[in-house]
Amino acid sequence: MTNKNTDILAFPDREALKNIVADTLKMARDKGATQAEAGLAVSQGLSVATRMRAVETIEHQQDNGLGISVYFGQHKGSANTSNLDPEAIRKTVEAACNIAKYTSDDPCTGLADADLMATEMKDLDLFHPWDIKPDTVIELALECEAAALDYDPRIVNSEGASVDMSAGLSVYGNTHGFLQTQQKTRHSISCSVVGESDGNMQRDYWYDMSRNPDHLGAARDIGIKAAERTVKRLDARKLKTQKSPILLVPELARGLIGHFTSAISGSAQYRKASFLLDAVDTQAFPDFLQLVEHPFELQALGSANYDGEGVALKEGALVGDGVIQNYLLDSYAARKLSLQSTGHASGVHNLSVSNTGKTFVECLKTMHQGLLVTELMGHGVNNVTGDYSRGAAGFWVENGEIQFPVEEITIAANLRDMFMGIAEVGTDVDRRGNVWTGSILIDNMMIGGAD
Repeated sequence: MTNKNTDILAFPDREALKNIVADTLKMARDKGATQAEAGLAVSQGLSVATRMRAVETIEHQQDNGLGISVYFGQHKGSANTSNLDPEAIRKTVEAACNIAKYTSDDPCTGLADADLMATEMKDLDLFHPWDIKPDTVIELALECEAAALDYDPRIVNSEGASVDMSAGLSVYGNTHGFLQTQQKTRHSISCSVVGESDGNMQRDYWYDMSRNPDHLGAARDIGIKAAERTVKRLDARKLKTQKSPILLVPELARGLIGHFTSAISGSAQYRKASFLLDAVDTQAFPDFLQLVEHPFELQALGSANYDGEGVALKEGALVGDGVIQNYLLDSYAARKLSLQSTGHASGVHNLSVSNTGKTFVECLKTMHQGLLVTELMGHGVNNVTGDYSRGAAGFWVENGEIQFPVEEITIAANLRDMFMGIAEVGTDVDRRGNVWTGSILIDNMMIGGAD
């Protein structure tokens, strides 16, 4: 059950928080700053973790913080405080101003351009506090883990189940006259268990996450899904080194798209640390693929009206017909590149990957023979060269059907080839994050296994 009554969160009044930010900016101006920006955030939450049918931790979180950046011409100073008393804020502003005296001159520093500030504030329905008692939260976590442990006698251990609920209120303002607030909630249920067969042990997990607790999967179902995934991985085999198609499940396909967004970020571009350097208007994906942002989707995890600098967000394509349309720019990177901010000081906002109309099962049929990857390990990705090599586990597929689990393998290629080698994107879209994508089928990668 949701409850939009903010009283249960014991947050300070929204207008009072806005006044704190406005006063902070005035202090900076009074001390001679030519520009200033400030952000204030307060949050409250509850986390319950269980392990082996017993409560392991119960944590209540209540945090607040204020950050201020001041600009004296092209000199910047920043400071933070968790104490919102007027005297503490005054000292924080003084500290930021003093720091600015010693920073080097940087012609690219400063606020985002005034004409880019957001002026229309849509109600994105992001605030759904969970009206639930702590005892009930504990019961949900125990129920989730018990469902996993009871699923199969081969489930022999647990890494725990958890239920997390949080709510936050943030204020951002700057000396362009921008001063706005955002309220958001985020709730999740997760479970991870260990299975054993003939001395071989495997672990797997499952989770759900939503701004609205009414939309979370049932705790019992999440526990069962975690156990099902774990049992399916038992008695895993090794593969011989070979080239093969690869099908990434949605929660891993999201990471593949994340390597793309990192490569077209403004910081990677102006530092010349990207395998997609100067890549706007060039083909990076097959021509059937579109990557489009939807920042105003109701209740979505990546929705917002403005970025971390107050720049208005807008729907738009990062990739159209496989061609890169824009970089991801905050104001600093934009100035470095002699461009304009694209409203990405806070990253992407509900980036949707177009699908090719096939279900997960149909993607398996299309692959016919190859590797279904359900877990990736390690950090073997070089964003400068695009070289990609990571440990993996999953399932071997023949005749379009899963045959047996596999482990202790690596998958390798270059990200440029992986992007252009995308053959299918499934309709099994995972929306539990800022990137929405289904399973991604890549036509050819090297599998490193046992020779």
